[in-house]
Amino acid sequence: MPLSARPRVLPALVGLCVLVFALITWQIVADGPLAGADERLSGVLVHPDRLSELLSDLGNVQVAVPVLAVALAWAAWRGRAAGVDRWWLPPLAGALAMVLVPVLVVPLKEWTDRPGTPAVPPAVGYYPSGHTATALVAYGAATLLLFPLLRSAAARRTLVVLCAVLVLGTSYGLVRRGYHWPLDVVASWCLGTVLLAGVRSAVRRTPPGVSRSTRRSSSGTPSSRTGPS
Repeated sequence: MPLSARPRVLPALVGLCVLVFALITWQIVADGPLAGADERLSGVLVHPDRLSELLSDLGNVQVAVPVLAVALAWAAWRGRAAGVDRWWLPPLAGALAMVLVPVLVVPLKEWTDRPGTPAVPPAVGYYPSGHTATALVAYGAATLLLFPLLRSAAARRTLVVLCAVLVLGTSYGLVRRGYHWPLDVVASWCLGTVLLAGVRSAVRRTPPGVSRSTRRSSSGTPSSRTGPS
């Protein structure tokens, strides 16, 4: 979500994602009509090929997490070098969001106990999609952290588009390859969006370029870099 979005949009989006996630989870656990429609849709979409295999790998921890790690380090370095108040808050929020992915996903997989598609060996624990959640949180948090550091609108648009391509590519690959049912992926979109909302809030509370010296100067107190006039 663009950093210029109105504050009211974020709570509404989080609330919607929570409701959709609860609905999907209920249908999966109860084996409701939505779960049946999901399985029929998967039968139409699944067509394993090399491209879908490669795209699904974008959600691997070994691929997505290093991208986030670089963004965390860059955001922390830039904020600290600029003397920004609470420069550590956005990187900490991004790291915490990533840590929460397995903390939330693993118990949900065990509880829902959903079997996999016919395209994978017989097993359970496919709901929600851990690869989708990993991709969304890693690439999404990296985008939120780097967005304020980019000066040109073109660079910002490119960053957002790249994030969308990576997340949607991962999602497409997982469904097309048959690694996950479509609703496994949609549920992880909802879960990941809620986690990213926390990162978004942390970024908003730490405006780039607003340093301690700047705040002192603007409040009428001379900074250490300015002498008497």
